Amino acid sequence: MSTENLPQSPEQPSRKPRVAVVFGGRSSEHGISVVTAGAVLKAIDRTKYDVLPIGITQDGRWALTADEPERMAITDRRTPNVEQLAESTEGGVVLPVDPANREVVYSEPGSVPKALGEVDVVFPVLHGPYGEDGTLQGLLELSGVPYVGSGVLASAVGQDKEYMKRVFTSFGLKVGPYVVIRPREWERDEQGARKKIVDLAGEHGWPLFVKPARAGSSIGITKVDDLSGLDDAIAEAQRHDPKILVEAALRGREIECGVLEFEDGPRASVPAEIPPPDAHAYYDFEAKYIDSTPGLVPAPLTPEETAEVQRLAVDAFEAASCEGLVRADFFLTEDGEFVINEINTMPGFTPISMYPQMWQASGVGYAELVDRLIQAALRRTTGLR
Repeated sequence: MSTENLPQSPEQPSRKPRVAVVFGGRSSEHGISVVTAGAVLKAIDRTKYDVLPIGITQDGRWALTADEPERMAITDRRTPNVEQLAESTEGGVVLPVDPANREVVYSEPGSVPKALGEVDVVFPVLHGPYGEDGTLQGLLELSGVPYVGSGVLASAVGQDKEYMKRVFTSFGLKVGPYVVIRPREWERDEQGARKKIVDLAGEHGWPLFVKPARAGSSIGITKVDDLSGLDDAIAEAQRHDPKILVEAALRGREIECGVLEFEDGPRASVPAEIPPPDAHAYYDFEAKYIDSTPGLVPAPLTPEETAEVQRLAVDAFEAASCEGLVRADFFLTEDGEFVINEINTMPGFTPISMYPQMWQASGVGYAELVDRLIQAALRRTTGLR
């Protein structure tokens, strides 16, 4: 809860809300999370908020990091990591577990723990498992600390592509053909699991896209053009997640739309189109973040198509009980129908990412976007809502 409007005693002068920007994490999207954090740290209005950067290393240690956004950029086609930014190789940051106490503590072996002050809101710019999937959101709920973005359930649904599709289908949103291979299914009957995939190709044709079911940033995804590439694609997806999703290719245009929570509820941005990248087989990690393949903002759609995809994006936001922000990804098929591919509850958030670009084109600049997300989090309480 924000302290800005609370009455203050003479002994308790008012202070700016403190925002903890939490980034990095244990997923394969660690580096992109660090890049996102650098952009967010640059954009936060320091006259309005105090800021505490907290990085989670790849082995899960919560580290106090320097507030130096310029060190959080992609350099020589390589992403940064928290280990490079941590102020100590051993010290750790601990969040409170008592909702009545929001004071963050930093400790190092052999030293007296140091209080870092209270945190009013957490901006968790983590992507993938152990951050975007409801796990961190659950910790923050237990701590009683408000946070930017969706809650536990919506974050988990947004991370697991199988259950995301099941939720969308139950709300009447159209999804493309797919099959899921769970780890026990693969262990018990590998031949039968592989047959499910081959049958999908037999019904809908090649290519297929083999994906980790709970990953993002196009990491671990392989476009498979025929049976000869299937085993390698399955092995690559299982490197990132023992549960895999296999989707039939949809012929059409890739359209994205941002959703942002305003005071009166969620609104959709102008949509964007992702044209097929020239140097890549599809819009993969390298195309997104290394080569920065440009999107078309706004997308060249008719007014009716624009209104329809905006409506569907908000419907997806509401179907999954999302909060704060979402990027909804669609295919506009050759017969003029929008098919939802997925949502991201914490999408790529660098200034060149599509979500901020869509809002920039909608009249909400990057700094205002960051501020609106913090304010939306401060308006909410933790717990059932």
